[in-house]
Formats: sequence, C-alpha cells, structure tokens
Amino acid sequence: MLYNYIKNMDFAYPFAFGLFALLPLLIWWYVKKYNSSQPTIKVSTAQAFTVSSWKNRFRHLPFILRLLTLSCLIVALARPQKVNKEQRTEGEGIDIMLCMDVSGSMGSTDIPPSRMDVAKEVAEEFVRSRPVDRIGLVIFSGESFTQCPITNDRNTLISQIQKLESRALLKDGTVIGEGLATAVDRLSKSPSKSKVIILITDGKEDAPDTRLIDPLTALDIAKSKGIKVYSIGMGAMPTTIVEVTGNKNKPKNPNIDFIDEALLRKIAVETGGEYFRARDKQGLKDTYNQIDILEKSKIEITSFNRSEERFFSFVLTALAFLFLEMILKFTFFRKFP
Repeated sequence: MLYNYIKNMDFAYPFAFGLFALLPLLIWWYVKKYNSSQPTIKVSTAQAFTVSSWKNRFRHLPFILRLLTLSCLIVALARPQKVNKEQRTEGEGIDIMLCMDVSGSMGSTDIPPSRMDVAKEVAEEFVRSRPVDRIGLVIFSGESFTQCPITNDRNTLISQIQKLESRALLKDGTVIGEGLATAVDRLSKSPSKSKVIILITDGKEDAPDTRLIDPLTALDIAKSKGIKVYSIGMGAMPTTIVEVTGNKNKPKNPNIDFIDEALLRKIAVETGGEYFRARDKQGLKDTYNQIDILEKSKIEITSFNRSEERFFSFVLTALAFLFLEMILKFTFFRKFP
C-alpha cells in the first residue's frame, strides 16, 4: 500500500531534496558533541563501568526522531502531489451513415471466415477510430432497415454491428436503391455540414416486386441533399456466391462476379465520393483507411492536469516525531545538572 502511495506521487519542487545533504553534517556534529561530553579517566579496565540498561541502549532515540522530523519536513517542502492527467476531445465531426448489404451472399466464404464477418469487424474498427463523429447504421437485403439511428454512442452502435447476420430478418434480394435512400433520409435530418454515406455491397440490384426506389432515383436524392457517397464492392473476382439455408451453405452460380461496379462507381462519382473494390480483408481495411484520410474531422484535444496535494500528511508526521522527541527529552531522557 505504501509503495503504491509513493509510486503515483510527483513533486512540484524536487530541488528541495538537496536539503538532505545537511543530514550527514548534523550526524557528524551530534557524534562529535556526544564524544566530547563524555567524562574520561585512566583505568586498567572499563569492564566495571559498563552499564546495560534500556535508557543507555536508547539514548540516541531523541536524535533519531529529530532526523526523521527534518526528513519529513524536507519531503513536505518538495510538495508531493498526486497528478491526474485528463484529456478532453472536442471538434467538428462528420455525420456518417454505414449502409451495409446483409443479403444471403454476404455469408460467402471467399473472404474468410465470411464476407459478413469481415465487414462487421472492419466497420467496428472504423467506428472506434472516429471519436467525434456521429455514426449510424442502415442495412438492406430485399428491403432496407435502420439498424441504429445516427448517434454518438459508440458502444450501442458497435453492439448493433456485432449482431448483424446475412439474411437478417429481411426479405431476400438486394435493394441498393432503397438502402441508399434510407441512409440519405436519415442524414437529411441532420444539422451537420458534412454528411457521408459508406455503401458496402457484394452484389447488384436484385429487387423484389415491392421495391419503391431504384438506385438512380436514390442517387438523385443524395445529390439534391449534398450527401457524399463512398461505395465499396466487396468480394473476390471471380467469386463463388453461396446461398445460406439453415446451417448449410449451398453454392450458387459459381465463378461469376455479381458486383455492379458501373452502378457503384456512378453513385460515388456523381455525389463527390469514390468507388473502391475490396477483394480481401486487408483490401477492405485499406479502403476504410482511405476514407478515414479523405474525410477528416476537426479535432481539438485539450490536456489538463488535476493535482491533489499530499504534503500535509508529511507535516503531521514531522510534528508527531517532534512531539515524541520533546516528551522523551524532558521525561525519560531528562538530564539533571
């Protein structure tokens, strides 16, 4: 406990420790004075004069207490403190909406362990790397759904990302247009000056009859709202798409690249963003890193130290040693003329 107390201690005036150099001088002076005060007489042996008592054995205790008193006062003069270093992060962030494909093909294992697992892991790392941004999550398959509204709560968003699964309670299909339109709608209500969508998919528009918005209409809406879109085509090329049925993966249309790169590139370029192709996990990480560089937030980090003074305990200890010395000096070790 004492070690931890001292380990976390800083000193405002460490040069005060130079006063410890006076203690050897005091010890030298005390020894010299003590020897000169002792009576001397020439005898054949001193054995008969040897006195063994508790008073004789502890005769130097008052002086030791005085040294301890001075030592505590020197430490107190050095002004011991416990310093708590804190940081406050402020800045003008960017509102970002992750728009992720969760269709059955995202369960494909061409990017091990699966496209979905890798997309979740890298998205989580990206969220952690953006401390002042508000981020939300939209998912789409045969329909779109807001998984997490735009928020500053990193833990909630990451929890929602970790729960994602391919074919997650949505209709089968790939409605890129509706997923993009839902993300745009969420961002359009934001007062932020900078708004970005990161659209990630491994397929092309494969909409059911219930589709409401096609990709080009969603693109026009994003442009009208001034929202920038970074699109990512995820999957090796050529690739094997698998259909997830229960606990089994059934191959479907092997060696065909289903990604509509022309559409994804058009969406990105016309909104002022960029299109990226991620063929493996590292490629997806590099893509997010590039987006991180392109979309920099204005961050201001303020560092400040909070000090807790601890010299008072050393002053009290010094007074206790001094009080004990005075009591011993004028009682048990009192000298009579």
